[in-house]
Amino acid sequence: MSKSLDDIRLISIESLNHILLKNKFPLYRSKQIKNWTTKIDIKSFDEMLNLPRDLINFLKKNFKLNHAHILSVQKSSDKTVKYAIKLHDGLVIESVLIPSNDRITACVSSQAGCSLDCNFCATSQLKRMRNLEAYEIFDQIMILNKESINYFSSSISNIVFMGMGEPLLNYKNVIESIDYITSDYGIGISYKKITVSTSGISKMIKKMADDNVKFNLAVSLHSAIENTRNKIMPFSKSFPIKDLVESLEYWYEKTKRRITFEYLIWNNINDDFDHINALVSICKRIPSKINMIEYNSIGNSNFESADEIWINNYLNILKDNKIPVSIRRSRGKDIQAACGQLANKH
Repeated sequence: MSKSLDDIRLISIESLNHILLKNKFPLYRSKQIKNWTTKIDIKSFDEMLNLPRDLINFLKKNFKLNHAHILSVQKSSDKTVKYAIKLHDGLVIESVLIPSNDRITACVSSQAGCSLDCNFCATSQLKRMRNLEAYEIFDQIMILNKESINYFSSSISNIVFMGMGEPLLNYKNVIESIDYITSDYGIGISYKKITVSTSGISKMIKKMADDNVKFNLAVSLHSAIENTRNKIMPFSKSFPIKDLVESLEYWYEKTKRRITFEYLIWNNINDDFDHINALVSICKRIPSKINMIEYNSIGNSNFESADEIWINNYLNILKDNKIPVSIRRSRGKDIQAACGQLANKH
């Protein structure tokens, strides 16, 4: 066995079984250990009270038990709460709790930094340091759930992977974390209450469909015209709209679940009838709904919200074409917790 002191939560149950058997510990201890490692309040092996001392000493000698903690908390006037969470290696991610009349939504991160280069997003200006491990995403959500109970007297009701990072570029760990959080040792939340938002990694959208995932899919679109999208989201040159649409058609064919398109409207960028008609054309091919998002300035960009007349033009034409559309008003702008503003300025 390696003496590199891997985190115990990175060891599969099968590998742990092998290690325990090799060192003459009974196999049923593997499940006990794994049960303990899903508890965010456990900071050391000594707290695993139903394990014998010789096994605890063995674990301490051969493994470590990393954990995250809250570095700072910011509260918005609209009751949104933003958290800076420090990981075991000193890297910091940001997460947000968003209360509303009938739900508490947790906006969570999947990477420290971001892999992409969307020009309108503050998070994309951060260097991607690394992917979060599945247990780190799980810990983040469990921390937020504990905070939700403290602040709002209610558990998290919805989870959106719309924080720092591109979830589909950390696919394995995101999927594993969702399996954790929906389980009995997580918070038992339904897959239907979880949304994974992607900027459009077409090959991974097809993989999700093949894997028969149960959660919801949102796509950060913002333009259905190739040239415009490439300018505002340069990475999309590697993922043409044609490929994205085909992957979404494949998703719907396999899952029968409607896609949400997230859409910002900017002055002199996508505020014209060509862009509206291009969006309508895609929506007629793919069962979808449009979530029009209020743009939040990141301070050092040339982007500015379109005039209200163009927002109304989008709304009216989409509705005329029987395409579901809603406007999402941003929450937490005064603490830089709104969509596109997470930039580790704590």
